[in-house]
Amino acid sequence: MDSNNLFLVLGALIFVVGATGVLLRRNALIIFMCVEMMLNSVNLSLITLSRMWGNLEGQIFVFVIMAVAAAEVAIGLAILIAHNRHVRNINIETLNLLRN
Repeated sequence: MDSNNLFLVLGALIFVVGATGVLLRRNALIIFMCVEMMLNSVNLSLITLSRMWGNLEGQIFVFVIMAVAAAEVAIGLAILIAHNRHVRNINIETLNLLRN
């Protein structure tokens, strides 16, 4: 097994850990960290596939994903701060109270 396949397996494992965290955890900060893990695992896979196939298209997609991740963190944390000021709790089950 060469190093490219090992990087793809590592990316898949990181994605599975992140997806499991999103599905099982109730703390909003941990969910955001798990989503970031999933995005980083996709970045690792895209860089590996780009290196395997010898083109730069995967690396261009990585920059797009990094920009989306930065926007997601900024907006998500702003919503969490607003929710925390209102409820004093960051449990994901109480997020529906933000509608009031």
